[in-house]
Amino acid sequence: MLPALLLASCARPEQVPQPANLLSKGLITSILIETHLLEARVESSHLSPDSARALFQTMQHGIWQRHHIKEADSSFQRSYRYYAVHDKDLDGIYAAVIDSLTAIDKRLGGKPMPSSAGMHPY
Repeated sequence: MLPALLLASCARPEQVPQPANLLSKGLITSILIETHLLEARVESSHLSPDSARALFQTMQHGIWQRHHIKEADSSFQRSYRYYAVHDKDLDGIYAAVIDSLTAIDKRLGGKPMPSSAGMHPY
């Protein structure tokens, strides 16, 4: 299985087939924004690691439900991987995520958001 994954990751973007149930860039962006906000809330809660993980998983389930995505369905992961292979697509998605998080942070009176380095969590 590992060789197949390596070959897929080396494939040129135009050779990677689009998943049948590809989620839109807008939907991926919304889910990522909500996920990053959730991560920040959980991290600032100062809960024990087990409690924080349980809270995150419960709240993440709510994100999936709001966007009508079943957790057992891996459409988000397949879509994310598809956009990741198409570098400019994922760059555009994360530019929108960063812009949105920065705007939210400014509205809340926070400090500027850090650069996008390392922001691809999936």
